[in-house]
Amino acid sequence: MTRKQYFIIILILGSLSTISPFSIDMYLPGFPAIAEDLNTTISKVQLSLTAYLIGISAGQLLYGPLLDRFGRKYPLYAGLGVYIVASIGCALAHSSDMLIAMRFLQAVGGCAGMVAGQALVRDLFPVTETAKVFSWLILVIAVSPMIAPTVGGYMTAAFGWHSVFYVLAAITLFILVGILFALPQGKGPDPTMSLKPRAVLGNFLTVLRNPQFLVYTLVGGIASAAPFAYISGSPDVFMNIYKVSEQEYGWIFAVLSIAMIGSPQFNHLLLKKLRSDQIIKMGLVFQTVVGALMVTGVYAGWYGKTGLIVVLFLFLLGQGLTAPNASALSLAPFSKFAGSASALGGSFRMGIGALVSGAVSVLHNNTALPMVGVMTSCTIIGILIYFMGQRSATNYRNLASTAPEL
Repeated sequence: MTRKQYFIIILILGSLSTISPFSIDMYLPGFPAIAEDLNTTISKVQLSLTAYLIGISAGQLLYGPLLDRFGRKYPLYAGLGVYIVASIGCALAHSSDMLIAMRFLQAVGGCAGMVAGQALVRDLFPVTETAKVFSWLILVIAVSPMIAPTVGGYMTAAFGWHSVFYVLAAITLFILVGILFALPQGKGPDPTMSLKPRAVLGNFLTVLRNPQFLVYTLVGGIASAAPFAYISGSPDVFMNIYKVSEQEYGWIFAVLSIAMIGSPQFNHLLLKKLRSDQIIKMGLVFQTVVGALMVTGVYAGWYGKTGLIVVLFLFLLGQGLTAPNASALSLAPFSKFAGSASALGGSFRMGIGALVSGAVSVLHNNTALPMVGVMTSCTIIGILIYFMGQRSATNYRNLASTAPEL
């Protein structure tokens, strides 16, 4: 493909990947306003985030088989249509329970973009290029937290929190038009792929039996759940504990997201000299050390607002080393089942993210300790799984290097 085609495809796939980050980050500064308007608590509003993550986790299992059976675009159109309608429903919510329900439906629609985006990377680029492409997508995703909370904070202050969801619907409609006219089809429909429950479960089991997929999905999913603890807990930590405004919180979130932008670019350089599994190990060790310092410092009262921002920044630097390489390694063995593999991997990541988000809400104690404690626990578990499973994944990769793809 030409450089222009490459750029357009990356831009559209990146835009698809930003639907969920925007949906998560853009309304964060509005938590206090939502709680006040709906006559509820911030911890109850946090459950709307948990509901969104549960919806993403469940919805991806639905789209995987559909993408393999009907091709990439038609399920994508349907999902984004549901997302747009549900976003308007969120804006019109008159109770916290209605907001939670609409957020779940919004996620079920929006996750089509996540699954289709990853499957299209596997369709449109050679296996040797996928880690680099995922790094570019991580870069596009990382830019959205710089924009979304800042814009969301100003919009909430100027027009109310409802306006955020109207804007999300409009953005997604714009992306849908781009997909219609400029995104290649990727893998076409496969009539041999059955949608009967038994056949679908069989496809999922085929994917799950692959050691390389299992190990790197577990490692990447659990380690990559750490930012969800930060996303869930940071509105309360900064706006309630440190008493910053919606606008200032948006700028803090934007500054911290710079860490997510820099590390994927460093990953590009590292991939020239190191294997993806080596980079994953490097990132996890770094995050574990920083996480230990972060938890110790919060518990001992070492950090004020600025100190906490600094250690959070250092911790988030590691995410751009783990996530793209784990995604690339988990999908590498698959061609025919790329949709199902992408769905299973994404479902696991978001399911763990939902648990992590819920844990921060349940452990809420008016300090930053639940947030940083859960973040650090994710990386510790991730690195333990890496060391326990990396040998079997490497052995499988060596044996399968001459075997046909699934």
